Amino acid sequence: MIKEAIGVGESIEIALQNAYNELGIDSTTEGVDFEVVQQPEKKKLGLFGGKDAKVKVTFKEKESPAKVATDYLRNILNALGLTEIEMTVKEDENGAEINLEGEGIGYVIGRRGDTLNALQYLTGLVANHVENNYYRISINTGNYREKREKTLEILGRKLAFKASKTGAKTALEPMNPYERRIIHTAVQKVRGATSWSEGENMNRHVVIGPDPDARPRYDRRNNNNNRGRRGGYNRSGESTTSTPTREPINEGSLYGKL
Repeated sequence: MIKEAIGVGESIEIALQNAYNELGIDSTTEGVDFEVVQQPEKKKLGLFGGKDAKVKVTFKEKESPAKVATDYLRNILNALGLTEIEMTVKEDENGAEINLEGEGIGYVIGRRGDTLNALQYLTGLVANHVENNYYRISINTGNYREKREKTLEILGRKLAFKASKTGAKTALEPMNPYERRIIHTAVQKVRGATSWSEGENMNRHVVIGPDPDARPRYDRRNNNNNRGRRGGYNRSGESTTSTPTREPINEGSLYGKL
């Protein structure tokens, strides 16, 4: 934001200081420029004429990363025709959370949050260019992210129990690293199951399968009939020892693997 003020005084120095006072800044403030609009003139014979000095001071106020981020996000939403979306910004020491509410919010979320994630990624890039330091930007709407996280946790645990019980592997749809990490964490809480990531870039996804290093389950219903080479049991009577050992991957930031 650019602010201007014209200071008037008997001398250029006094006029300049008066302009500074009006803007609430001083001579050490960055982003300040000034222009002498009128040179002072002394009164003739000390009685007639004379002019005060006039100085125009221009101050380009440095905007915060949060302000730059919200302005950028507002421009994108306006371009999409979503002019009725309201923003609430909550800042902390390391970043800001922008919460969106209003008509057409479904377009902002997109399919499984893809649009919301893309907006968050782009807005974060803009905010981090203000001071060239890491500044976290989180965009949410109606607690969508909390609901999505809960859904993924339930899905991860459900498929982990399935893998532990049947020995079957399940490949999930492509997800960003943040969501993949939620799945990995949920699977690690289930004994007898493990997870890993496969694919590259936008096709990277989580696979959930049985953990070959876990202690085999004992199925009393089938006892010796379904015994595998490592002593494991499953419904089909097949051994699960052929499943390769995989370690859960520590996913990175919102986009791209580390």
